[in-house]
Amino acid sequence: MEIAFADWLNLVFRWLHLITGIAWIGASFYFIFLDLSLRKRANLPPGVHGEAWNVHGGGFYLMQKYTVAPEQLPEELHWFKWEAYFTFLSGFALMSVIYYWGADSFLIDKEVADISQIQGIALSIGFLAGGWIVYDVFCRIPVFKNNSIFLAVAVFLLILAVAVGATTVFSGRAAFVHVGAVVGTIMVGNVFFIIIPNQKKVVADLIAGREPDPRLGIEGKQRSTHNNYLTLPVLLMMTSSHFPMIFGHEQSWVVVALILIVGGIIRDFFNRMNAGETGNILRWQWPVATAFMFLLIAFVSYQPIVAVDQDAKMPGASDALAIAQTRCATCHARKPTDKDFDKAPGGVRLETVDELRKYSAKILKQAVLTKSMPLANRTKITAEERKTLGLWIRSGMPDDE
Repeated sequence: MEIAFADWLNLVFRWLHLITGIAWIGASFYFIFLDLSLRKRANLPPGVHGEAWNVHGGGFYLMQKYTVAPEQLPEELHWFKWEAYFTFLSGFALMSVIYYWGADSFLIDKEVADISQIQGIALSIGFLAGGWIVYDVFCRIPVFKNNSIFLAVAVFLLILAVAVGATTVFSGRAAFVHVGAVVGTIMVGNVFFIIIPNQKKVVADLIAGREPDPRLGIEGKQRSTHNNYLTLPVLLMMTSSHFPMIFGHEQSWVVVALILIVGGIIRDFFNRMNAGETGNILRWQWPVATAFMFLLIAFVSYQPIVAVDQDAKMPGASDALAIAQTRCATCHARKPTDKDFDKAPGGVRLETVDELRKYSAKILKQAVLTKSMPLANRTKITAEERKTLGLWIRSGMPDDE
């Protein structure tokens, strides 16, 4: 019996990552909603900031939030932390299987940066740790800490810097996923280093009979709000490997910027609505988010017109086939020679002119426009060869003259 260990680990960790991620995001969204939906009412118990009535599953729930903490701890207190921790651990395990174990295939593109597998893995871990450290420093600088707009701009620019840096050392696919992974690390860092420790300090003060410091709750809420606004962008970034038109763009940092803006605006709409705001304050988000989404689509789809040398020989079928057989057919063949594939990925074979014509749209998108194929450019296709393939396809895929 032969077991494809890498594939099974990929499946198990991906499934676990989805399960824990859904649990974390669901809890995060609910508690942000709950916090924003709290209302001050008459006869609230001492120390209660507000309350909210919820209905779900045929039952009614009364939720109350204390400004700092109740005078006496209840016998049973539920903590929400393991969802975040296991989302990070399963995500890191998944990254290890795909991008560390398969570094030569997915992490490293020698045409982007000629680095070794060890160097690539070290840089990857450095991005994850460095992103959290810089973000945390920003949050502690007084000018940022006391001004949410300044801090939001600083974090926005930090993420763009990560995007620029990642695209200079990793393959396009790996670079984009790493941007999402850095943002995800920032989010779990907020839980592990700030939110949960602050809550534990409050609990310890209550047990010791001390008055808890309100600053601890304020800081935890600030980091929780950051996580809330980052969630929608990070979800798209972490699934970007399925969409080469996103991660394959030469200015992917602009793509990241637009995704951050669209996701942030949409999240702002729901937060304001949950807070009970009405009127014009709720009317601008969706039109603006839609406009930025169209801008993203146009930016990714735009291809500059390349002047064609009239004296140059128009490529024929044999020219395109020679490129495909050398650069593509190591994987896309009836019997692939690439060690990582037993059969052609997606059933796409590129060994004959008829097959090139059949899959011409995919070839144009992935090998010419987004440059996401060949995988990590292991076959070292050149810019001139990509241009030749694109010219042959766009000119109607003619036979040899």
